[in-house]
Formats: sequence, C-alpha cells, structure tokens
Amino acid sequence: MSFRKRSAVTSVAAAAIVMAGTVAHPPLSEPAEAHSGEVTSAAGKGERSRGELPLGPSDLPEKRTTRQLRPGVTLTQIDRGAPSSSVRWVVELSIPPSSNPDPDAPGRAVQDKRSADALVTRLRDAGFASRAQPVRQPAVADVEAGVIGHRVRLTTTHRNKEGADAAVARLKEAGFSARSWYAGWDGGTKTRGHWSVNVVTIDPRRFRGHLGGTHGGDLEQRETTTELARSTGATAAVNGGFFTMDPAAGAEGDPAGVGVYEGRVTSEPVGDRPAIVLQRNARRTAVTRPTWDAAIRLDRRTVELDGTNRVPGLIRNCGGDASDTPTSLPLHDVTCRDSSELVSFDPSFGEQTPSGTGTEVVLDRSGRVVRVLDSRGTTLQRGQTSIQGIGRKGSLLASLEVGDRPRLRERVDIGAPRTRGTTVVNGGPELLRHGREHITQARDGMRQLDNPSFDYGWVLQRNPRTIAGVDAKGRTVLVTVDGRQPDQLGLSLPEAAAVARSLGMRAAINLDGGGSTAMAVRGRLITDPSDAAGERPVGDAITVR
Repeated sequence: MSFRKRSAVTSVAAAAIVMAGTVAHPPLSEPAEAHSGEVTSAAGKGERSRGELPLGPSDLPEKRTTRQLRPGVTLTQIDRGAPSSSVRWVVELSIPPSSNPDPDAPGRAVQDKRSADALVTRLRDAGFASRAQPVRQPAVADVEAGVIGHRVRLTTTHRNKEGADAAVARLKEAGFSARSWYAGWDGGTKTRGHWSVNVVTIDPRRFRGHLGGTHGGDLEQRETTTELARSTGATAAVNGGFFTMDPAAGAEGDPAGVGVYEGRVTSEPVGDRPAIVLQRNARRTAVTRPTWDAAIRLDRRTVELDGTNRVPGLIRNCGGDASDTPTSLPLHDVTCRDSSELVSFDPSFGEQTPSGTGTEVVLDRSGRVVRVLDSRGTTLQRGQTSIQGIGRKGSLLASLEVGDRPRLRERVDIGAPRTRGTTVVNGGPELLRHGREHITQARDGMRQLDNPSFDYGWVLQRNPRTIAGVDAKGRTVLVTVDGRQPDQLGLSLPEAAAVARSLGMRAAINLDGGGSTAMAVRGRLITDPSDAAGERPVGDAITVR
C-alpha cells in the first residue's frame, strides 16, 4: 500500500536478488525493463534482507518502483512500513533553567537533570503527572555517546493530535509551555513507519545531459525547487544547500556556505564545512571541504576579504575568522557578527548591493575603480564588481580614487579543477566517508554544548532530509525523505547516514532539509512538503537536465 500523495509510477522489482550464494541489489540506473513487487525478506524471521532500508523492524514491507527518466537517469521511489495506531501523540514541556533566577528566561526542550526534575515537581503540584527522560546521543565520528540532557513529557499519551493539543491548552492555562509531538518522530525508535524515500541516480556512462545547480535569477530572491526546475527545463531537481531566511541574518536566499554555479564563485565556504562538487557531465562527483582565500591590495598593504555576495557584518552559520563573534568555527543556525569587514559583490547578488553605512568601491571589468561611494548600496552593471567595507576595514577603502587599480584576489579550492561546468553546493555534516558512516556533527557546527535542544531537534529527532553523494560506480545519487507528518516520519541524522549507506553510496553529505526538502520531476513536485504553507522557496537547487 502506498502512502504517497502522488500518482503511481511504473514499478521495478525491489526484492533483493539472490545469486550464487550472494545477495545483490539491482542497479538503480540500469533497469532493463519495468517490474513491480513488494519486498519480501529472503532472510530468516527477524532478519533484514540486504538492500532494504535500515528503518524500523526488519519485517516491515518495503516496495520500490523505478523508472528511467532519460538515458542514464533513474528515479526510484521507496515506501517502507505503514503508520501504526500504536504510536501515540505525546505532550512535551519547555523546561525553564533552574540555574537562572529570571522567571522569564526562555525554556528549552532539553535541560540539565536538575531543571527537568524541578519542572516535574511543579507539574505534579499543579495536578499534571510527568516524567523526566534522558536524551541520548549516539556515538558519531566526532561525538561520543552519552546523555546530552533531559526532556519532560506528560505520562498521559493520546491517540490523536487533538487530544494532545487539548492537554497543551490546559498546561498553558496553568502557566506552562508545551507542544504536541508525534512519538514516531523520535529518532531511533522502532516504529513501523511510514517512510517515503526518493532516489535519483545519474550514471555518467550513459548520461548525456547537464548536471549542475542554480540559484535562479539572483542570490537574494528565493524560489521553490519546482520553480527552479521549470525555469531550467530540468528533468529532475532537488533542493540544495543551506541559505539565509531571516533578513536579520543577511540577504534572504544567500547561500549560507559555499556556492559555485557554472564555475562562478558566488558565496564563500563556512569554515571547512563539506560540499558536494558536481561536474556538468556527471563525472567526478565528490564530497570535499572547500577553502577560500581572498584579499585586496590597499594603500601598500594587503587586506583580507571576509566574504562575497553577503551582507557585511553578518555571517550565517559562522565559520569566518578570529574577529567574528561569538566564534570563528562553524555553528549551524547561528549568525555570527563582525563590525569590521570587506565583502565583494557581483551582479549575481541582485538588483542592488546591500545598503547601509560604510564605503563601497565599484570596479569595472578590468579592475579599475569607477566609483567610490561614502555609503553602501548601488546597482552593478554587467561586468562590474564592488567591494563593500564597514568599520575599520571600510575606512581603508576610502583611500581609493577613481582610476586606481587595486589588486583583488579571490580563490576557492574545491580539491579538483574548477571549470565552467562545475557546481558546488554547500551542506553538512558529512554522512559517509569511504563507504562507512562518518557523521562530522561537531566539526560542522551541529553540536551545541550550551544548547542541547538544538542537537535534540536537528540531529537526533526525525526530520525531512535531503542527501547527496556518489556511489562506488561513480554515479551521483540524490535522495529526499519526507517527514514531520504522522504518515511520513523522516530521519534522524544517524538514520540518514545508514540510509545513504544502504543505497550504496560511498561518500555523502546532508543538504538542507526540513521544510526545504523537495524533489521535482519534469516540473512537478513529487514530495510532500512539511511546511503548512506548502513548498518552501529555497536558495538554490541541484538540477538534472
């Protein structure tokens, strides 16, 4: 039975093939013809057949349908399990910190045990039975297993969301803050589903199209993955990397990490966070950690540039330099700040560069200064670039005059030659390295020791996910997994790594997920967005055309 909100497609056998005493699964990109069938385990009772998704109990039904979208490109859709009435809705409390005397201090889903126990006592006194539960972090590449804190949930569970919502309302009347939560979204639990997984595989041996990425007309205007797919005539597309959504964090749509499109660098990396490197011919797809080096020669001194095509002073996801606060290391979903920066711009940013106090110098195609402005914000003509400066670095730009030719150097090292056919899309953390699970949660800023609620919600709980990688045959693999719905559970990050490995990937990274997760095929959305408003406008997309 399919739980997808889309029309059925021609099917291909999903059951594992047993040959000469070994188990192998049919290559996704080379279906000789279309078949259909539900997966049935060839292993003993309680054992999982090789090739099945490592989600839920081993006896879950799994159905795969595969079709060729064009030579060298296939779409495989996997349905595993089914929603179970035994999975309940629960009520989870926001826990005030007991160490903070401020009664208005913000609560969090995960706090220290003392704070959790104190809330349990307050709830009991108000007539609500609850319990504090440890939240456990599994071991990953750079984080040890352990308890990161405690959550508090009411002991009474509910058959539906309406019952949980009613309990949340009663708690609110009593002065508590809480949310309704479907227990199937707890990562690692052995629920029976349901999971919807979409896999696009591009085989460079047969592919004669164009694999790349696009941010649409300009960086600061967000568009949905479906819109980006239609505008490029893409056969298939998935959402791309992280981007700025809040104007207080920078320009909306600006990649929050490295961005290279058709060989042109439009955004600098976040520290050394990973990215997926794609070539137009679908060959040599790789997961790398790009580096960025940029500087300008001013008044007999060389001054480093801090970024490109972003609002000066705002560094989304951090990972800049030592002058940034609160950190120079990657820190996901956090905006670092710096009062003294130089940032370069080109026309791909948008109709106008960011406005504000500071200095802006406009250069022509040859690198000659054509304008020096005592405030920021201008329109760039084709072939022009500009440098914006704020604070001390901004004052250095004022020494330039029309006609000067400051030497500007910008370079991104992606670990491979960069050509006009190169696309680089940001992401993180790594999921697989050399075919083994290798989640770089701490290195890439997805571990926040002072805010375990972030780790709990972003890493450990199930969310919609988008994954990109390459398999042992050099095929590019793009994956989306629906989530945040009772019939679409999503994945925790450890589950995402396990799924990527089960699909045969050798190297893989996590791309933007949550409400951003989307896949379009021939201009039609085939995933189920988790945002109430529907498909979310994103910063960029990976396209197959």
